[in-house]
Amino acid sequence: MELVPLGVMTAQLRKPLRLPKTPVGDRFIYEVESGTFSGDRISGVVHGSSSADWLTIGPDGTATLDVRSVLRTHDDALVYLHYSGRVDVSNGFGAPLYAAPLFETGDDRYRWLNRVQAVAKGVLDGLVLTYEVCEVR
Repeated sequence: MELVPLGVMTAQLRKPLRLPKTPVGDRFIYEVESGTFSGDRISGVVHGSSSADWLTIGPDGTATLDVRSVLRTHDDALVYLHYSGRVDVSNGFGAPLYAAPLFETGDDRYRWLNRVQAVAKGVLDGLVLTYEVCEVR
C-alpha cells in the first residue's frame, strides 16, 4: 500500500450545537465557517453554507465523524466531499482524528477523484481543524 499526498484541508468551525443524550449518544454539529484544500493536484475553498460535521459520541468516548462539504476548485469546478472517521475523546478533545474521504464530481478535469479512496489524519485546535489528506494506492 502506498500513500500519495493529496493536500492539506483546513476548516474554521463554528461553536458546535450540542444535542446531549440522543438515542445514539451525544451529538455535536460543527458547521464550517470557512475552509480550504491545498494540494498540487487539487486546491480550492469550501463553498456554500451546507458544510458541517454531524459528530456522534458514544458512551465509551468513541466519536464518529460524518462530514459533508462542497469544494469550489481554483479553476471553478465543484467537488462534493464526504468522509466518516473516528476519534477517541474518552479523555477530552485533542486526540488525532482519522477519516476516509471520498470525492464526487462530474467535472472532466477532476473525474479522477471519483476513483480515489483517501485517508486523512487531523487535529482540532480550538475551532480550527487541519487534516493531512493522502490518496491510497
